[in-house]
Amino acid sequence: MKNLEKVAAVLILLGGINWGLVGLFGFDLIGYVFGRTWIDTLLYILIGLSALYKIVNWQASKGR
Repeated sequence: MKNLEKVAAVLILLGGINWGLVGLFGFDLIGYVFGRTWIDTLLYILIGLSALYKIVNWQASKGR
């Protein structure tokens, strides 16, 4: 489970950095690196799922 936590954290950080670049400069880093292919779509989906995973884990840990 520790590895899943690390992967989720890295993906969330990547998503945050990407949105910061989009907001400040209009530059989509993920789109630039991977182009408009299925890979960038998959990466966006994984980033969203990672955020949901962390939210659920955060809520579960608050109850302990």
